[in-house]
Amino acid sequence: MKNYDKYRVGYFNPPMAEMEWPKKNHIEKAPRWCSVDLRDGNQALIVPMSLEEKLEFFQFLVFIGFKEIEVGFPAASETEYEFLRRLIEDDMIPDDVTVQVLTQSRKHIIDKTFESLKGAKRAVVHLYNSTSFAQRQQVFRASEEEIIQIAKDGAILMKEYAQKFPETQFQFEYSPESFTGTEMEFAKDICNEVIDIWQPTPDNKVIINLPATVEMSMPHVFANQIEYMCKHLHSRENVVVSLHPHNDRGTGVADAELGLLAGGDRIEGTLFGNGERTGNVDIVTLAMNMFTHGVDPELDFTNMPQAVEIYEKYTGMKVNPRQPYAGDLVFAAFSGSHQDAIAKGMKWREEMDPSRWTVPYLPIDPHDVGREYEGDVIRINSQSGKGGIAYIIERDYGYVIPKAMRAEVGYMMKDISDKRHEELSPAEIFTAFEEEYINDFTPIDITEAMFSHFSSTKSEEANSVGVRMRVVIDGEPFNLEAEGNGRLDAVSNALKKTQYHFDYKFITYSEHAIGSDSNSKAAAYVCIADKAGNQYWGIGTHADIILASVNALVSALNRMNKKIHFVK
Repeated sequence: MKNYDKYRVGYFNPPMAEMEWPKKNHIEKAPRWCSVDLRDGNQALIVPMSLEEKLEFFQFLVFIGFKEIEVGFPAASETEYEFLRRLIEDDMIPDDVTVQVLTQSRKHIIDKTFESLKGAKRAVVHLYNSTSFAQRQQVFRASEEEIIQIAKDGAILMKEYAQKFPETQFQFEYSPESFTGTEMEFAKDICNEVIDIWQPTPDNKVIINLPATVEMSMPHVFANQIEYMCKHLHSRENVVVSLHPHNDRGTGVADAELGLLAGGDRIEGTLFGNGERTGNVDIVTLAMNMFTHGVDPELDFTNMPQAVEIYEKYTGMKVNPRQPYAGDLVFAAFSGSHQDAIAKGMKWREEMDPSRWTVPYLPIDPHDVGREYEGDVIRINSQSGKGGIAYIIERDYGYVIPKAMRAEVGYMMKDISDKRHEELSPAEIFTAFEEEYINDFTPIDITEAMFSHFSSTKSEEANSVGVRMRVVIDGEPFNLEAEGNGRLDAVSNALKKTQYHFDYKFITYSEHAIGSDSNSKAAAYVCIADKAGNQYWGIGTHADIILASVNALVSALNRMNKKIHFVK
C-alpha cells in the first residue's frame, strides 16, 4: 500500500517506566456499567430513535440490569429533552437506576441540562471538553491554560446549579474528550483541576471518564495511560475512573479489559458496539468474556436472541452472524474435526462432570445465552465430518451409528451437500440416511420368520438356531427352512436354498433400543461383504430386536444387490 508514510503516532506514552497491570491475570469483578446506547448509540444511527422507541429501549436496558444509563444531551435536542422529562414525570426510572446526561461547558447549556433534570431522584451530570493536542491546535487554536479554564468554568457552574435542586442527588462526571490524543501530564492536570473544584467525598464520589474518543494506540498503551492517571489523580479513593473506549482500531474490547486491569472502575459502552465510525466498546462481549472466566457480569444476557431482536428492531442495525456470543453462527461448527471434538466433549461432560463446561471449541454453553444445541452447534455442509453427522442422527433420531459405518455415512452426506451447494438440515440428513439404509425391502423381503433353539444332531454347535420363514424375492415367494449357529446364519442358509446366488460373509453386527421407554423400537446394524471384499451396511428396525436384525440383513443384501445384481 502507498501513502502509509503520511501517518504518524498521535498518542502519548505516560512518563512511567514500569507498570503494575501486566502482572494481573484476569478481571476479578464486574465494573460499574453505564449504557450510552441512547446517546452515543442513538446519535450514530442513520435514523435516530423516536421518543417512544427510546422509552422502550430504556426499559429494556433496565431489564438487562444497567444501573446507570446515559439518556442523552437534553440541551442539544428537543426529543432528548422531552424523553428525559417523560422518564421523570411518568416515574419510569427505577429507584436503583441513575440517569446520566451530557453537557458542554457552556452556561446556557448547563442551565437547560439542570432544568431537564428537575424532579429526578438521582442523576449523573457529565461535563466534557476536548483536550487533545490536535483539537487544541487545529479546532480551538487555544492554549493549555485556556482549555483548562473551559473545564474549570463548567465545573464551577455545575456545583452552583446543583445547589438549586436539593431534592436531586447529583454525581458529577468529567471527560477530557479525546483523552488518548492528549499529553498525559496535561490530561492529569486538567482532571485534577476539576476534582479540586468538586471536592469529592466517600459518599459523593466524582467520575473521571477517560475516553478513547478515537482509538489510536495498541491496547497495552491505553492501559499504561489509565494506570498513570489512576496513580496521579487527586483524591483517588473518592474518584471513580471510568473508561469509554471506541473501536477505531478494532480493539475496543481489549482496551476496556486491559484498562480495567490498569485501575478502571467503570465502563461506558453500548450493546453490540453501536456508535459512530466503527462504534463504541461492545458491552455484550465484555460482559460475556467475564462470564466465561467465572465472574458474574451483573448484566443478564440469558436470552441473547431477545437482546439481538430488540437491538435490531430499535437501531435498524444488524448483528453480524459472527458477533461473539450473539451471532447466528457463533456456535455453529461445520468443520469435521471440530464437530467430532464437540460431540465427544458433550458426551464426556454428560458422563463425567455436568457441573463444569470444558467442551472443545465452545467457550460457552449455548444454553447460558438462550440458545439450543439443536440447530446451533453442529451443522452439516460439504466441509462436515463423520462425527458431527453421527452426533446429529443420534441426538435427534436416536440411531447410534457404529464407528465403522460413520465414514461411509459422512461421505454420503458431504456429497449431497456439495452437489446441492447448501447446508443440510437434521431432517434432510435423516431422510437421506433412512432412504439409503433403513428397512430396505426391495427386491428381497422376508415377510415372516420363526426361530427355534435346539441341540442339532447335524451340528457340533451346542445351541443351533432353526428358522422357518417366508421370503419374497423379486416378486416370487419362497417358504424356507434352515439351521445355523445363530439367527442370521440360519436366515443366510435358508436364502441359499433359492436359485439366487447369495455369496457374502458377515463382518459385524450391533443393536440397541431407540429410546428408553418400554414401547421403544430396536435398531440393528449389519455389515456384510461380497467376495471382492466390498462392504455393505444395512439397518433394521422393529419392536422385536430379533426381527430388527433380520430387517438389517435384508437391507444390507438389497444394498449389495444394487451393485452385484444377484437378483435378476
